[in-house]
Amino acid sequence: MDESATEKFVLKLHEAKFRWMVNKRLDSLNNMLDERVQYVHSNGWIQNKKEVIEDIRSGKLTMTNVKVTEAKARVYKGFVIVNGKGIFSGIMDGKPLDISLLYTEVYAKRQNGWLLVSRHANKLQ
Repeated sequence: MDESATEKFVLKLHEAKFRWMVNKRLDSLNNMLDERVQYVHSNGWIQNKKEVIEDIRSGKLTMTNVKVTEAKARVYKGFVIVNGKGIFSGIMDGKPLDISLLYTEVYAKRQNGWLLVSRHANKLQ
């Protein structure tokens, strides 16, 4: 797969991840998260794979919509870094959530495909 094709593939995977979160497709989400993934949220909260999946499963976090407004991918040997912006809507601990984020996601090439290994988000004003 050439660099451009890899960028396009990972960008589609990155957007599919958000759809899976909204639609609670936890098996699909589970398969694309690396076992050691870290989610660093805009409030400084850090989660591992098990915590991300469980918060969606339990309803602690319900994503209702994710609108990616900008996303670019850069390929490195064995990794793809996605920088994006988006509007994230949902319910967290029973309270409505509507937040604009700037985020960085790192995907690593593994035997079973591209997996998300790190995610960090910052609030946009």
